[in-house]
Amino acid sequence: MAEAREQHADLRGTNWQGRQLGAMDLRGAKLCRADLRGADLGEANLEGADLGLARYDALTRWPTGFAYARSGAVGPGAQLGGTFLNTADLRGMDLRGAFMLGVYLSGADCRGALMQDMGFANGDLRRSRFCGALLTGSRFAYAQLEGCDFRAADLRGADFTAVESIAGAVFTGALGLEGWRDELLSRPYQELDCWNRLARCTTRESLEAINPHGTTHG
Repeated sequence: MAEAREQHADLRGTNWQGRQLGAMDLRGAKLCRADLRGADLGEANLEGADLGLARYDALTRWPTGFAYARSGAVGPGAQLGGTFLNTADLRGMDLRGAFMLGVYLSGADCRGALMQDMGFANGDLRRSRFCGALLTGSRFAYAQLEGCDFRAADLRGADFTAVESIAGAVFTGALGLEGWRDELLSRPYQELDCWNRLARCTTRESLEAINPHGTTHG
């Protein structure tokens, strides 16, 4: 911990999950991709610290007045519009209330993430993995969904109006698609017959497996 008391310390990727950090001097520290979930930073000095892609949750305690939502860190309420989160590991993250318009999320792992009521409009979500994610009420207008993996995701109340492309996207076992099944199956065949190597099926096959009652066949 001695290094952490030095200004401008390189603490990239540090795991401080659940730690009590006291009055640490972290001015100018590099905390990119650090895990701060449940950490107590309430007395720390974070002036000028780089928190890009650091992870936090509702239990993380910040210094009074610190604008953590606009710091580049990822967690509930984060302001991430237009942010580059390509290939980010967001598994199981609580992102409720985050601002995601125009986000670059290509190749990100969002399995099991809490992302309900999220606005992904104009976002690049290509090849992102949303297996088992909570996406109720999320909106995907003009988002790029090529190769997205929505298997077993909760999509109840989600809005797929005017999505850019679903080529290679898969929806097997997803909840809440009964109202969108036929509309998505009316997309161009070039999208529907695109193969997803992880799910080992086409977009069309994954949608046809969903019956009008919102469950999947066999």
